[in-house]
Amino acid sequence: MRIVVLGAGALGAYFGARWEEAGHEVINLVREGRAEQLEKNGLKLHSEMGSYESDTPIIARSPEEIHEPDLVFLAVKGYHLHGTMDWLKALVQKGAKVFPVLNGMEHISILQKELGEEAVLGGLSYIIATLDDAGHVVHTSEFHDLVFGPLHPSQQAICEELALACNQANMTGTLSPNILEDMWKKYMFITAFSGITTAVNQPIGVVRSFPQTLRIAERMLSEMKELANAHKINLTDEHVQNGFEKLRSLGEDMTSSMHQDRRKGLPLEVEHLHGGALRLGSEVGLSLPYIETVFGMIKPYETFQQ
Repeated sequence: MRIVVLGAGALGAYFGARWEEAGHEVINLVREGRAEQLEKNGLKLHSEMGSYESDTPIIARSPEEIHEPDLVFLAVKGYHLHGTMDWLKALVQKGAKVFPVLNGMEHISILQKELGEEAVLGGLSYIIATLDDAGHVVHTSEFHDLVFGPLHPSQQAICEELALACNQANMTGTLSPNILEDMWKKYMFITAFSGITTAVNQPIGVVRSFPQTLRIAERMLSEMKELANAHKINLTDEHVQNGFEKLRSLGEDMTSSMHQDRRKGLPLEVEHLHGGALRLGSEVGLSLPYIETVFGMIKPYETFQQ
């Protein structure tokens, strides 16, 4: 496959490198600063699952440099989505499908409206990774999973091709028959996990040591189930319980990427995640008081940048 990675941060660079390692053509479409960093330092993965190094990764600074792309792996933060739209439109016009792994759900309807329903796959990822000072990927989880599936009948073939590419690579790729439900399950969990750790500015171990605080996370899981149900996605009390058990089983020092961004003074995805949930609730007349409260607590630390 010819895969364009749009958003070659830790997540995008990691999975792009894994596809490249398996023999696929991977093009990193990046802004000038990241392009210079990749040209100077190369692309390296430091991972217990197997390290990898590419001294000369393929780099593009605009879609005009890319010919006949099969797939765009869209791995940007939610607050950068609108800034990528012109590039995405140009790549879709060249024949590419778009595989977004943003958290939340609002981006799907935005992308479908701008690019057309046939262009946008459903997808999500599970990984913990960051970039070091050299721009190399440090992968710190035992999991490196992609889940994807068609949102339009015309996408079955490209999803099967993507499943083969993932199976050839050092990662776990799953072609889901019900990708919307999988995306909502992750949205439910990440809203609670990122919300509670960021709001109280503590890792999950500290949250768990105060039952009153952990209870707020459980209530957010329940509200997200209600939100999914209102949008005709069949999440159940069992899904809520599974999410709660996951919160209880995470390592003491484990925390969310949003909390890490708060610690570093970086922009937060709170508007995309929690704000998005509130907007989706408003569409169906559903009140989400716990999510609304946590959203209000995190909002002062957003330091939003375009």
